Amino acid sequence: MTFEQLFVMQKLDQIKGYLIETEDFFRSSNEEILKDSQKIHVAERLLQLIVDAMIDVNQHFIKELDFKASEDFQGTFYILAENNILPVDFSNKIAPVVGVRNRIVHRYEELDKKLFITTFRKNKDDFKKFIDLIKEQLNKLAVG
Repeated sequence: MTFEQLFVMQKLDQIKGYLIETEDFFRSSNEEILKDSQKIHVAERLLQLIVDAMIDVNQHFIKELDFKASEDFQGTFYILAENNILPVDFSNKIAPVVGVRNRIVHRYEELDKKLFITTFRKNKDDFKKFIDLIKEQLNKLAVG
């Protein structure tokens, strides 16, 4: 087993960087964002990048700690919860963000832009919590 903590830390740093960009971005009101298609695209891309990095972290834990593989990206959050890497309630709350990411990336269906911006703004601290929870696990792995 070669658990690459550096890889995980790099992904967490990427998420932090994207979150800094969201702070700048969310200085605009929801109404200002919704009036500007470029701003909506920026929000969509930031969410996609954050979620992609989170999935990379999840998959690294699953592979390197030899957990049961997930059938889809959303399931990676549940696998980490089953293995006490993430709390179950947190995994249940954050996992559906993968579906939002998929709608953005693959254009499966029209995205309710107002709901998207409102929800992204309201829940962006969940991404910070993900970073903190993963760092806790990295510390435990380093000690253990």
